[in-house]
Formats: sequence, C-alpha cells, structure tokens
Amino acid sequence: MRGISRAEPIWVAGCMSGTSLDGVDVAMVLTDGVEIFEFGDSHFRPYSEPEQALFRAELGLWAASTELCELIETAHAEALSSLKGFDLIGFHGQTLAHDPGMGRTYQAGDGAVLAELFDVPVVWDFRSADVEMGGQGAPLAPFYHHALARHIGATSPMAFLNMGGVGNLTWVDPRVADPSEAGALLAFDTGPANAPVNDLMRERRGLAYDADGALAASGMPDMAAVTMGLELPYFYKMPPKSLDRNDFHGVMEAVSALSDPDAVATLTAFSAACVARAMEHCPTPPSALYVTGGGRHNATLMTMLAAGVAGDLECPVLPVEEVGLDGDMLEAQAFAFLAMRVKRGLPTSCPATTGVRAAIGGGRVSKPGSKADP
Repeated sequence: MRGISRAEPIWVAGCMSGTSLDGVDVAMVLTDGVEIFEFGDSHFRPYSEPEQALFRAELGLWAASTELCELIETAHAEALSSLKGFDLIGFHGQTLAHDPGMGRTYQAGDGAVLAELFDVPVVWDFRSADVEMGGQGAPLAPFYHHALARHIGATSPMAFLNMGGVGNLTWVDPRVADPSEAGALLAFDTGPANAPVNDLMRERRGLAYDADGALAASGMPDMAAVTMGLELPYFYKMPPKSLDRNDFHGVMEAVSALSDPDAVATLTAFSAACVARAMEHCPTPPSALYVTGGGRHNATLMTMLAAGVAGDLECPVLPVEEVGLDGDMLEAQAFAFLAMRVKRGLPTSCPATTGVRAAIGGGRVSKPGSKADP
C-alpha cells in the first residue's frame, strides 16, 4: 500500500462480544494490519441465560459491576484458551452504553487482565479515542471490510452488511488502496437488526431468537408501524452515524398489541426496511451486498432484504460464505486486524467511517506486567 511500509505478519486473536448478547466470538488472523494472509482457528463461547440476564440488567450503565466485569474477562479467557499460537490480542469488551452525541462510549472489561493471563499484549478500548475526536465510535469493522474486499479480489464497489444486534453497512471501493483515503469507504449503522426480535422472543416465548425466521414467516407485518419507524429522526441524518442497541423503544411499543407472529414479522420487516433506506446513501450502487452476522441465518429476513435491496438496485443479497468468508467470526477477525493496526500506529477509523475529524488510530495497549498505554 502506498506510503505504508511492510511489516512481518503475526497471528492475532480477535475477540467480539456484541449487542446480541449471545456470547464471545474469538478468531485468529495472520496479518500485518494492511493485508490478510491467512485465517486461523476460531471458537464461540456462549453466554448462559443467567449470564445474559446479568448483561441485560446493566445495559445503559456507564460503569459495570465487579461481577459483570469478572464475567466478561472470564468468558473471554475461556474462549481464548481454545486458540493457540497468537502473539497479540484484540479485545473489544462489551458495549453497555454508547452516546457519541455526548462524546462518550463505554465497553466493559479490562484488557490488562487478559494480558496477564496470556502473557501477550492486548489492544482494547478501541472506540474512546474516536469519540473524543468527534467521531461516532462506530462502526469500526470497515477498515477490515476494505482489507477483505481486496483479499477476495473484488474489482468494483461492493458492500458488507452486518446484521447483529444493530445493523451496519460498509460500502467499499477496493480500487482505492488506502482505507483512510477519500472514496475508499462509507460506513454507518442502518438501524436495529436482531436485537428487537430477540428481545421480543425472550419476553413473550422464552426463546433466544426466531429460529430461521419461522415465526416471522407465519405472521403479517404491520407496514404502518414500519413506515412510522422510518420517520424517526435518525433516518434523516446523513452518514456516518451510529446507534445504541436501545434506541428504538418506540418501534417495540408499536408492536406491543400485535400477535406474536405479526409482531415478529413487523420487527423483521422494519430491520430490512432500514437497510433498504440505508442503501440510498451508497456513493455508487454496489455490485453485491454480502451479509454477515446472525441475521444471515434468518431466511425470512434475507428474503425481505433481497426484496427491498435487490429489487431497487439490481444488487444481489448474499451471505458472505458465497465469497469464502466466515460470517459468524468476521467481527472477531476484524478486531484482530484492528489490533495489529494499533500496534503499527495505523488508523482504525476515518471521517467516512465514523465521522471523526481526521483519520485516527484508537485503542489502548496493555502489556504483561504493566498498565495500559494511553
């Protein structure tokens, strides 16, 4: 890449515990922070129902309890113990509160604990520096998406869609070599993805999610509620922009009187409609939209996405496995890649991905036997 010297690639373990609160993903990537050379082993450590209940009790708080911090660190240590041969860890932690408009974001968990346990440096607290510089602090995966697009040999603009708890979209032009250059990327949160459906399923049926979108498929979406949701001020903001997991209480209230199938169908349709609206912001129509995260397993959601996106833009909607990628581990891989960039002093976000004033590298580094570097 122009202007960036080469470095010896190393194996980095990345960790992600997302807004869906289902568990910890860990994955290894051989990278120099610019290119992806190889994908390594991965592992998923699920959260139990009592553990998820502890997370839900502290969502929105700006300081986690000792009990929750210990759970986060222990769960990540257990997941990482399944991997061997890494020389660096990228630790995202667990987002409990995110309010970039007020200049703050909070991911619980201490990377120094993992540094001591595994005797390797740990990069963590990826979002704070971006927010302090006027950015949204999210999404952070776009620089990795750019590297992935080049890794798979893409030659024209394409897009990645992560459907986790919150949805986020990355438009990539792989012809631009440096992800921080103008025209390389545009990224932002689309709206809710799986979180509202998961919450409703848990509340009404005691289930973690709508398996394969079966309940949604049996219902009829209330399109008036979907249209109402799209009138929220967020959808009139220009990207980059980001959301907190709990920013759409009004949509949940709008489905409160609906039957279970109709309520889930409406929330699923709303998530898909948010993506269709988001695609309007792409600088040029992408050649394909590759879906990652748990939402790609939801057949009803994927059908709705295809109807809303492919129909308007002639853009196929496909799971990332279609190009040989692992949609379950892509976010964890992203934080491995970003950790290497932090180690090298390279940017991890830029104005087109988070709205930060200038390209900036986030993250603190904790080394074994020492406190975190600022």
